[in-house]
Amino acid sequence: MSHQVWRLCSSLGIFVGALAGAHCVEPSSASWLPTQPGDGIRFLVCSYDRSRLTEAKPIAIGKHSIRDAVWSCSSGQLGSELTVTFRLLEGKATSTGVAVAFDFSKWSPKNYVLVPGVVYNGNRFHTLKGGYMPEFPPSMFFNPKLPLTTSDNPLLSVEPGEPGKIELLTGNASTPAMGFFDPADHSGFLLLTEQKSRLGNHGLFIEENASQDQATLVVSAPGVRDKAAQFGGFAESGDKGTTWKPGDSVTLKFQILRFSAASIPDFLDRFAQVRKLVTGPNHPRNLVPMSELSDVVVPRFSRRWTKGPLGGWYAPENDNNFQLGWVSGFMQTPMLALNDSVERGRICEQLDFVTSKLQGKSGYFYAGIMADGRLRADRTTKARLLALTRKNGDALLMFFKFFKILRAQGYGDLIKPTWKESARRLAEAFCTTWANHGQFGQYLDPADGSICVFNTTGGAIAPAGLVLASEYFHEPRYLRVASAAARSYFHRDVEGLGLTNGACGDISQDPDSETAFGFLESLIALYGVTGDSSWLTKARAEANLASTWVLSYDAEFPPQSQIGKLRSHMAGAVFASAQNKHAAPGICTSSGDDLFKLYRATGEVRYAELIRDIQHAAVEAVDMPGHPTTGTGFGACMERIQPTDAEGKGAIGNFYPTQNAWTELDNLMMATELPGVYVQTDRHSIFVFDHVEARIVERRDGVVTLALTNRTAYDARVSVFAESSQAAKKPLDYVAYLGWPKFEVPSGKTVTARVRAGRQDP
Repeated sequence: MSHQVWRLCSSLGIFVGALAGAHCVEPSSASWLPTQPGDGIRFLVCSYDRSRLTEAKPIAIGKHSIRDAVWSCSSGQLGSELTVTFRLLEGKATSTGVAVAFDFSKWSPKNYVLVPGVVYNGNRFHTLKGGYMPEFPPSMFFNPKLPLTTSDNPLLSVEPGEPGKIELLTGNASTPAMGFFDPADHSGFLLLTEQKSRLGNHGLFIEENASQDQATLVVSAPGVRDKAAQFGGFAESGDKGTTWKPGDSVTLKFQILRFSAASIPDFLDRFAQVRKLVTGPNHPRNLVPMSELSDVVVPRFSRRWTKGPLGGWYAPENDNNFQLGWVSGFMQTPMLALNDSVERGRICEQLDFVTSKLQGKSGYFYAGIMADGRLRADRTTKARLLALTRKNGDALLMFFKFFKILRAQGYGDLIKPTWKESARRLAEAFCTTWANHGQFGQYLDPADGSICVFNTTGGAIAPAGLVLASEYFHEPRYLRVASAAARSYFHRDVEGLGLTNGACGDISQDPDSETAFGFLESLIALYGVTGDSSWLTKARAEANLASTWVLSYDAEFPPQSQIGKLRSHMAGAVFASAQNKHAAPGICTSSGDDLFKLYRATGEVRYAELIRDIQHAAVEAVDMPGHPTTGTGFGACMERIQPTDAEGKGAIGNFYPTQNAWTELDNLMMATELPGVYVQTDRHSIFVFDHVEARIVERRDGVVTLALTNRTAYDARVSVFAESSQAAKKPLDYVAYLGWPKFEVPSGKTVTARVRAGRQDP
């Protein structure tokens, strides 16, 4: 062991087990754990029988003979960075790989274990078999003591006395990283690495012994799993070791961080700071200005208009059925923001349809309706048609976003008393549920308002709707319930579990990104109305959690795949849930303007970078001339950006030949609600979100002169939001974007734009 590696490991409170006497032992067959406990780092040469680990032989720094081969192992260290190089010097090795194991003997099952985008709190949850969207057993209904229950995912054991093993590839993770928070020691550990080597994606393994007092984190090259995680359940991985010839080598690179952390939010804050530390800065490509994207997508969405005997609505699916909330039903605020008389009339018709056909006696809405008039349900039990709580939360928020736009455009007189009464009844339903149960549950019965499935963060966005309801109706009770619910969610789920869950209609109670971003919306809404900085503190923590779901680097996809051929930069793709192991173009379903508002309020650039990445990755997935993706028309976009083999190795990097309304609506939301360029006029502060370049040329007397450059193939209309740093401390209204000036920037040109400081709220 070099003196450098010794200093690194000593500073981290661990040591290199390969040279640590009794701890230098060969792991049991098919296990990464050492046979004797110890803290340290082991360098391993691994043998496989197809996809099964048969031996992991520890070697020290220097030369070693293993069977008929001679290997060398060397390492280097700079600060917290460790590099380890394995080289075959003589002989031949087949079905072989290498790995580095990080052993922890003072382990506890109470440790919060994270693999971003797929494993939260070790996934130590009760699980349901049955693959994708498994049926709920009767025991899950009407059970206030229901434990968190998920689909069949990689996990550490929820039961004491049982070993656990998680097997993943780096493609499963939003960041090639693993780590844990130790609540007893008030410390965090993060291990970051690269995506791959010449052998393919690295393996990420976490193994825990039966007594759950010892664990090992392993990075291997190549990644060889016994089983590959699917959309709930597992299949044969098809992974295998490789054949090594003399001179072949692999270098593994790590950042090893051990740090003080008082809580899970502290741990997640550190992760958010260092998520790009190994992979480096990503490089978003300017492909299509958001105005051009809007011009292409608006006609597609307009064609989704469905009119029949039941009423009119924008179809959120690829048929004429209607689904409330979630995947875009009743969420078309950008179509109203167009200030187009035809689309305004359609929004009004849709409001008529939703309020007259879908609201139950309790005030909650049913999940949707079939084109033949039958109410649809998200789940059913005992003849009850259950609706996802999240969908009602979406609907509540959207009522007031529609109302705000109409008022700002001068059409407030179009808001019908029946719509307002319907929105009030929905707000009252949430308040009644909170009063009765102290939670909103995951599934509700719109007939009587009862919670049918308890104990998730599924209502994460409901506090945002209640905040706006309180503001609209001047009803402080709604704000009190919103505040109580948000505090409860934060304490129980974010601080207590390190996750949010239960918002997606096609999963069980798995951790998911949609509640993470939905809850951020609620926290920002509470800050916006109250000005209470404690909500801003919680919003920071929630944004850090949300960042764990976002691809942090420009992942390398198979060169023969569609994404590989396009050489797309997909940093910013948003992983869906622990069950649905894929990323998506955008936040389902939100512009992410809450991240922009958080950036304004805090000045922390990482939040601006996060939403910029999300926006640019979403555009990479859009079918445009010279940039073919789904093959279903220019402006089309579908919900898969697939870095994992959860749908088979052939699915990695390929799009399905279809489209999803929510992804197209998401692009419209981002084009509408996010500024193209944000400037603070009293500071040399500028951030560009749109697919253009911008720089400050001059600042004088509150006027900022910008140079806007458009290097894309399309003309652009770039919105610019300019304000003082003092004004940035004031919360931003939901429809402030209606007042942002837009500047024409032709393709290939640079234009001068002059903007004046000031809140340009309508």
